[in-house]
Amino acid sequence: MPSMTTSKVRRWDQHGREHIVHVQKSGVRRQLSCDTCGWSERVQFLPWLKAGEHLADAHQATVDPAS
Repeated sequence: MPSMTTSKVRRWDQHGREHIVHVQKSGVRRQLSCDTCGWSERVQFLPWLKAGEHLADAHQATVDPAS
């Protein structure tokens, strides 16, 4: 069984609230899950892009702490 690794995509909205989508990877499958709303989705390609899109669309969270 492949080991599971976890990372996260963090963004802030215009009110300063933090929103996080966790990216769990096991083999080639990736599971995304949002801490704020409970949204969850399995993706195979570009999981961090899909997580960022969810944060922008669902929570208007577009401020990247890495920028």
